Amino acid sequence: MRFRIFAGLTLSLMGLAAPQFARAEYAVKEVGSFYIGGQEQAVSGQPISEIATTPGMRPFRYDPNGEFEVGQMYVQYVRQARPRSPLPLLMWHGGGLTGVTWETKPDGKPGWQQYFLNAGYDVYVSDSVERGRASWSRLYDGPPIFRTKKEGWELFRIGPPDSYSADAAKRASYPGVQFPKEDFDQFTKEFTPRWLTNDARSIAAYQQLVDKVCPCIVVVHSQGGFFGYNAALNNPEKIKALVLVEPSGAPDPAKIEVAKLKSVPMLAIWGDNIKGHPLWQNFAAPSARLREAVQVSGGTFDWVSLPDAGMTGNTHMMMMDKNSDQIADLVRDWLTKHGL
Repeated sequence: MRFRIFAGLTLSLMGLAAPQFARAEYAVKEVGSFYIGGQEQAVSGQPISEIATTPGMRPFRYDPNGEFEVGQMYVQYVRQARPRSPLPLLMWHGGGLTGVTWETKPDGKPGWQQYFLNAGYDVYVSDSVERGRASWSRLYDGPPIFRTKKEGWELFRIGPPDSYSADAAKRASYPGVQFPKEDFDQFTKEFTPRWLTNDARSIAAYQQLVDKVCPCIVVVHSQGGFFGYNAALNNPEKIKALVLVEPSGAPDPAKIEVAKLKSVPMLAIWGDNIKGHPLWQNFAAPSARLREAVQVSGGTFDWVSLPDAGMTGNTHMMMMDKNSDQIADLVRDWLTKHGL
């Protein structure tokens, strides 16, 4: 698979002057949240028991049967009094993670939520179905899967395959890696269980979010790429741009109406150590096929390999890497180029 650079995005990376915004204070109009998506489902036939929810309390009758809300999404937003962009920016996380992906980084420094607020956007950060404050349900099909620290270290390309050790001092990272390795254990506190059977629920919740908030700009990460692509296909008039941070999957161009994406400019960004990685070549290939089909149809799908652009050491969690603001600069410049 070829990783080509969109030339217009590399000005700031190559030492040329690029317009900068002042990271000044801004006036917040509203900080709020809401739940969206989901539907009522009933549980029946489960045994009734006596339980005590607090040590020393008298037990009471507990009946687990009844109606529940299942498949909802949690969304937090920050709206500015005077946003510089007329479009809000929606941030969608990846698999086994939550909206914390975009918030304060594991090293305690501001993440992309703060960056794009500084850049003048209203920002919406969501916890998708089954994750974080969205909560999970006993009614989901099948058991959840859980990410180990070893999987996180190696799949997110902080270190190569078989480089993880339970002893932090013995973990081997890629040379020059930008992820703050000393904060890896802090990062893994963000890992959440995930189900492999909830794509339809997630797509439905994201659709309701788009209906409520957009027109908008959508920024997605990893598994979120699949949901971002589907949202753009279903709402090309509402999603004005789609930024994909290492999307781990994409729709098959032979099974969709690719022409629907002509009006949605897209940007995919990739970090280091993808070429030759046993899994990441396969993860990136569907987006590469879709990109070719979109370009043939006359649409815009730009593709940036950060190491080819002179920015090295980036992991799958590039929004948490030490140079994350530089990558956000690249995204902001691309949005500015498209009048967004």
